Amino acid sequence: MKKNKFWLFLLLLLLVLSTALAACSQDGGTSGDDVKKDDGKKDSTEVKEDGDKVDTLVFGRGGDSTSLDPSRVTEGETFKVTVNLFETLLNFGEQDTTIQPGLAKSWDPSEDGLTYTFELEEGVKFHDGTDFNADAVVANFERWANGDADTFPYYNSMFGGFKGDEGHVIKSVTAEGDHTVIIQLTRPQAPFLKNIAMSMFAIASPTAIEEFGDKFDSNPVGTGPFKFVDWKRNDSITIEKNEEYWQDGLPKLNRVIFKSIPDNNARLNALVAGDIDLADGINPSDGIAIEADSNLQLFERPSMNIGYLGLTVTRPPFDKKEVRQAMNYAIDKQSIIDAFFEGRAESAKNPMPPSISGYNDDIEEYPFDPEKAKELLKEAGLEDGFTMELWAMPVPRPYMPDGGKVAEVIQKNLADVGITAEIKSFEWATYLDLASKGEADAFMLGWTGDNGDADNFLYVLLDEDNIGSNNYTYFKNDEMHDLFIEAQTEVDEEKRTDLYKKAQEIIHEEAPWVPLAHSIPLLGGSADLTGFVPHPTGSDLLSNVEFK
Repeated sequence: MKKNKFWLFLLLLLLVLSTALAACSQDGGTSGDDVKKDDGKKDSTEVKEDGDKVDTLVFGRGGDSTSLDPSRVTEGETFKVTVNLFETLLNFGEQDTTIQPGLAKSWDPSEDGLTYTFELEEGVKFHDGTDFNADAVVANFERWANGDADTFPYYNSMFGGFKGDEGHVIKSVTAEGDHTVIIQLTRPQAPFLKNIAMSMFAIASPTAIEEFGDKFDSNPVGTGPFKFVDWKRNDSITIEKNEEYWQDGLPKLNRVIFKSIPDNNARLNALVAGDIDLADGINPSDGIAIEADSNLQLFERPSMNIGYLGLTVTRPPFDKKEVRQAMNYAIDKQSIIDAFFEGRAESAKNPMPPSISGYNDDIEEYPFDPEKAKELLKEAGLEDGFTMELWAMPVPRPYMPDGGKVAEVIQKNLADVGITAEIKSFEWATYLDLASKGEADAFMLGWTGDNGDADNFLYVLLDEDNIGSNNYTYFKNDEMHDLFIEAQTEVDEEKRTDLYKKAQEIIHEEAPWVPLAHSIPLLGGSADLTGFVPHPTGSDLLSNVEFK
C-alpha cells in the first residue's frame, strides 16, 4: 500500500512539473507570441496568458506626482497623469487653448456674462460605475467652494476665493434635471470658460470622494479614458484602459506606466535602450542625437511657459526694490540660454510668454550689467554685498532642463557683484511646500500656462489674492491688483490687453522676479509611436496614442 502511494505521488509530481514547464515556454520563451523589435530593443507589447497582445506605453518623466486629485495641487507632474483619468466640462483644442466640448456638449452664456448654462453628455459613467450627471457637477463645485487655500489652491487663484469671500466670483452652481447645469457669477469673468477647462477643475466621482475622504488623492475616480491601477511613490504610476469609456474606439492603448526617472541622462538612456517609449524633459543638447536615431523621434511642445528666479519680498534684503533690480542686472541670462537650451529658448523680460495676448513688448529688458548691479546694491546700503540662499529645483521641468547647473551659473554671477549665494535644494514636494510658505530667499521655479490667458500668468503668479498659493514671492501692489480685477471683468479684448500691459510695467519696475527664459520643451519617443500630440499646457491626453 505504501509502495502504491509512493508511485502515485511520483506520477503527480511529474505532471505538475511538465505543466509548469509548458507554461514557462508560453510566457517567457522564444516561441509562440513573444515579441521583440528587430533592433533588439524591448517592445512595449506585453503578452497575456491567452496570447493576446496588450499595448503598454511607458512614459519616463523627471519627477513623481504630488497627488492624484488634480483639484488639490498646482504642479504639472500631477496633471500629466490626471488628464487621462478625469475630464472637465470643457476641453482645449488638440494643440491650443481654444474652447471645445468636453463633458458638456454645449454651453450658452447670458448677454450680461453672469449666467452660463451647460448641457451635459448623457450615458457617461465614472470608473466606479456611478452616473456622471448634473448633481455630480454641482457636488464637485460645492466641494471646491467650501474649501480653503490649503486644500484647493488653484480654485482660490482662479475664482477669487471661496464661498463667503468678498471676491468669490461664483455665486451658485445648480442642477436643472439630470443633464443641465447652471452657473451664476457675481461679476463677469472674461476667462471663465477657459478657467473651467483647466485640468484641476476635472469632475470626480462624488461617491468615491465620500468613500475615500482624505485618501481620494491616492484613489482617483473620474470619467476619463484610463482608470487608476496603482501608485508606487517616487517610482511609477500605472493606469489602464477604461473599457466602458463613453467615446467609441478610445483609448487605443491598454495600459500606461508613468515612470519617474529624475536624471535627464538616465531617462534618455532608458529611451535609447527601449526601456521606456516616451520621455519628457529631454535636454536641448540631446535633441540632435534623437533626431539622428532612426529608432526614435523628437517632439517639440508648443511654448507657453516662463522660467524664473523668484525673490521673496518679505525676506530682507529682498524687501528693497533696489536689491531686486540689482539681481536682474547681475544675472547673465543669455549665457544660461546658450549653455542649457541650445537655441530652443528665448530670453524672458516679462512674466508671461510673447504668445499670450496682452504681452508688453515695449518693455526694455534688464541688460546684463554687473556694474549697474553694484551701484544699486550701494544705494541699498549693501556695498559689501550680502549672503543668501539660492534654491535650485530638484527636478527637470519644461522651462528649466537642469536646475542645479543653472543655479551654479547664477551663483557665479552673483559672486561677481559681491553676493554670496548658498545653493540649497529639497525633494520636489517639499521644495514647493516650503517655497509657497515664503521660506526661500530666492527660488528657481517656472510656470506652464494652463489656459492661454494673461490672467493665468500675471494674476495667478503675482497678485496678492494668491499669496501662499501660487504667488510664492509674497509680492503685492494695490494698483496692479486693481488692474487685474478690472481685466478679469472687461470683455473687450483690446481694453483687457491695455490693462495687462500696464500691470507688466509695474512688475518690471518692482522686480519681484528675475525672468529667465521661455523654452521650447522637448520630448523623445519611440519611432513606432503614433497619435502623440504634445499640448502647450504640458497635460498630454494619451487616448489617441498607439504603436504602429
